[in-house]
Amino acid sequence: MTIDLEKVLVIGISSRALFNLEHENSIYQQQDIEAYRRFQLEQENQVLEKGTAFHLVDALLSLNKLSEERLVEVVVMSKNSPDTGLRVLKSIQHYGLDITRSAFTGGEPLAPFLTAYSVDLLLTRHSDDAQVAIDTENCAAALIYDPPESFQPDRDQIRIAFDADAVLFSDESEYIYKTEGLERFQQNESDNEDVVLPDGPFAKLVRLLARLNEKLGVDRSPLRLSIVTARNGPAHLRVIKTLRKWGVFVDQAFFLGGMSKEQVLSVLRPHIFFDDQPIHLINASKQIPSSQVPYRSDSPIQTLPEHAKTNEAVTDFEGIKGK
Repeated sequence: MTIDLEKVLVIGISSRALFNLEHENSIYQQQDIEAYRRFQLEQENQVLEKGTAFHLVDALLSLNKLSEERLVEVVVMSKNSPDTGLRVLKSIQHYGLDITRSAFTGGEPLAPFLTAYSVDLLLTRHSDDAQVAIDTENCAAALIYDPPESFQPDRDQIRIAFDADAVLFSDESEYIYKTEGLERFQQNESDNEDVVLPDGPFAKLVRLLARLNEKLGVDRSPLRLSIVTARNGPAHLRVIKTLRKWGVFVDQAFFLGGMSKEQVLSVLRPHIFFDDQPIHLINASKQIPSSQVPYRSDSPIQTLPEHAKTNEAVTDFEGIKGK
């Protein structure tokens, strides 16, 4: 079937993000490529278990059933050879996933093929691939965490949750917090309340998702977009006004002021959560599908000491309560 990939939401997903291939990957890491190849050939008819991003992909593909035109396309992007990738293709067929396009690069980097497939979002277990994709600015990218235990997705809605700074928006405000502190951060956001926040790596993606909702109709679309951020008042006003000026409608926003994101996410139970901070993802990933958005290589945050990188804006919740 001929389709213009420029006109649909294209998700590029690695085989390890779609399926649980961690045992197979350990064989490759601890032995060699030949041992990995032998194992995959021996297990070729064994269906792979669902990976962290499986439920998201399955749910997004279901949107195509609600429209006369195709809305979502998924491309499997793997460094496997076509030979070792056959097990992945058979597992896709077993689960009835509407995926017809794939790229098996035989160990070559995936990044050069992102533009060729018009990929809007790359989901991968390879940090190098995620970093290169983010640096190109052509598509969003995230590093997928391990699959959560016993996660059951919502069957009626497709829930996608985003952090704000360094994900939907640039990391400029976050850098102010990390280098100048909470008070300066809050003052900057108040002073610039009516100034649109610069695009972050997922700005284009959230606009595409918002357009999907518009095509399907607000009353018909099962897609629900949420923001879960450590920002609180008065910094939350700039977020709301920026989204309004973008023409992006989000269904929910949680301004936590340093509270644990894990508790809110465990109630929200999104199909996936995107955040730039491992501190928010490590525990959350045990309950819900989670992924880390890398900073661009040229981001000033990359020059900060490691302990400074982990301090997200508005983290001193106890201090805030005492004020």
